[in-house]
Amino acid sequence: MHIKVAQRLQHTEEYYFSKKLREIDEMNKRGAQVINLGIGSPDLPPHPSVIEVLEREAAKDNTHGYPGNYRGIPTLRQAMADWYARYYQVALNPATEILPLIGSKEGIMHICMTYLQEGDEALVPNPGYPAYTSAVRIAGATVVPYELTEERGWLPDLDALELRDLSKVKMMWINYPHMPTGALANKDFFEAIIAFGKKHNILICHDNPYSFILNEHPMSIFAAADAKEVAIELNSLSKSSNMAGWRIGMLIADENRINEILRFKSNMDSGMFLPLQSAAATALRLDSSWYTELNTVYAKRREKVFHIMDILECDYDRSQVGLFVWAKVPDKYPDGYALSDDILHQAHVFITPGGIFGDAGKRYIRISLCATEAVLENAIKRIETELKFV
Repeated sequence: MHIKVAQRLQHTEEYYFSKKLREIDEMNKRGAQVINLGIGSPDLPPHPSVIEVLEREAAKDNTHGYPGNYRGIPTLRQAMADWYARYYQVALNPATEILPLIGSKEGIMHICMTYLQEGDEALVPNPGYPAYTSAVRIAGATVVPYELTEERGWLPDLDALELRDLSKVKMMWINYPHMPTGALANKDFFEAIIAFGKKHNILICHDNPYSFILNEHPMSIFAAADAKEVAIELNSLSKSSNMAGWRIGMLIADENRINEILRFKSNMDSGMFLPLQSAAATALRLDSSWYTELNTVYAKRREKVFHIMDILECDYDRSQVGLFVWAKVPDKYPDGYALSDDILHQAHVFITPGGIFGDAGKRYIRISLCATEAVLENAIKRIETELKFV
């Protein structure tokens, strides 16, 4: 008996990392002990006070039922609003302009399913996070890639976009600090993209989970004038608070859009575990010393990764921010896949080929900072020994 999958999945492949991790698992079963430098899953724990609150709240008898509020508890929404005011200088109404999420990745799907349908188009960055493309396609809309280039600092060419037929474009995904390139945007860019969205009646969706990692000036798109008229922002505690597995994110938008998205989200889940919400509020109240200490660790790791890139003869920008290092492969390799496969099979070190983020990334690779200095040193030794680059 064969049940055909729905049409919406015909052009949606299994996530690259899902397939690659199976290959790595098979290698490890044969004794390879692969060092995985590919995925941005923080290896450090949250602040002890956050774990303490989770343990205390989970030990109570009355915290294990349904949360009872699809919008999240008021304490969490207030903590999110205070966090935005303190670090982004953005004023939000916690009762109407914030929607807690079970991880910001689900927010990508919620937004697409709320606003997109067959016949609509969505602008998606190339290179960019693959989940944007998948969510747009699953919603039944058409993906329209817009290419980002190193020469333009990995920012969209809005003048070039103006020359396109934008009549069917309903949504545009952007992401700064950019993943995978680590590029930054500034307020002038956000002002320009808001004006672009207003002019063409395009919803600007900004995915913002990396703004605290090795970045001295966190920025929200809502720092731009009139942003609430046309923008939605996703944010997350996964990277900034070492809580990736906890699945805690947030969606920031005008009250009307929050209500529209909630119509979809409330049919998909029953809200976040109450002790998690309390712990998340604690994480958001930490002072800036938390981020300083976290970035001290990442800065040391990044120097090790820069050394790996030097060994591989890759070109990279030392000013990039975020949880990864993005680099262009030398001409002796046809693309990043070839270099990645060489390192995996010869040195048993896995790094991400840039092509998985779109064909504009095929000449690049990406290395995660989510590994200790000792692990990175081990990777350096393996690469130097097995590939004989030095």
